[in-house]
Amino acid sequence: MTTIGFIGTGVMGKSMATHLLEADFDLHIFTRTQEKAQSLLDQGAVWEDTVSSLAQKADIIITMVSYPKDVESIYLKANGIIANAKPGTYLIDMTTSDPLLAEQIDKKAKEKGLHSLDAPVSGGDVGAKNAKLTIMVGGDKADFEEILPVFEKMGENIVLQGPAGAGQHTKMANQITIASNMIGVSEAIMYAKKAGLDPVRVLKSILTGAAGSWSLTNLAPRMIKGDSDPGFYIKHFIKDMTIALKNAQEMELKTPGLSLSLELYQELADKGLEDRGTQALIKWFEGDI
Repeated sequence: MTTIGFIGTGVMGKSMATHLLEADFDLHIFTRTQEKAQSLLDQGAVWEDTVSSLAQKADIIITMVSYPKDVESIYLKANGIIANAKPGTYLIDMTTSDPLLAEQIDKKAKEKGLHSLDAPVSGGDVGAKNAKLTIMVGGDKADFEEILPVFEKMGENIVLQGPAGAGQHTKMANQITIASNMIGVSEAIMYAKKAGLDPVRVLKSILTGAAGSWSLTNLAPRMIKGDSDPGFYIKHFIKDMTIALKNAQEMELKTPGLSLSLELYQELADKGLEDRGTQALIKWFEGDI
């Protein structure tokens, strides 16, 4: 039986790990707070006390953590994954992280006889729960094909984008698209309200037209209801946009929509809303911050 080590069981990671358990993989998990993983342990997952102990037992290691600094620590430190994994192990980072870090991990992994893929995802908590995530992959084609059956337990739209780092660059393009779209969705809802329209009815009309988008379908209803519970945290979106903006600037690419969205979300975070879902952007337009 293939043993999968899974690190990071937050809003999305927990659902992703659950699908692997349901597929009868031998799942070993580590997260900073064991209590957050209790439901997985109750379903048969095996707890590991350290990253190194998990790395020594797994054939495949999947990480889904918060920030590039977490990825760097988990993979590159002396007590981390690369230093302790068995030769031939597949390392899959599904965190949204920096493309240059993905390239660095790939290089270090190859030096140790390990296989590395960067595979960030899109689809939020709903996609994770329903195993319908979009998975954007960077790495060698042979490694991708070997791991594809594992990816298929967690997502549907799974594309190899290119060599190491290509998955992360693709996710940056995804986040840039969402950044401006979230402003548009918020403005549309506020326009409907100011015009005296029922925003729910307006949404029914525009969802399937040219304005249609994932954010309009999945997040606009939450905005209208005032539901800002996190499917994807504002603080994590700020992290993603910051990475994207840094890379865009290095490529001498102008991204005014991205810059404005980052500015608005940073205002929300500064007002204490960093742990709310990204749909809480509507509060900026309502003046409710």
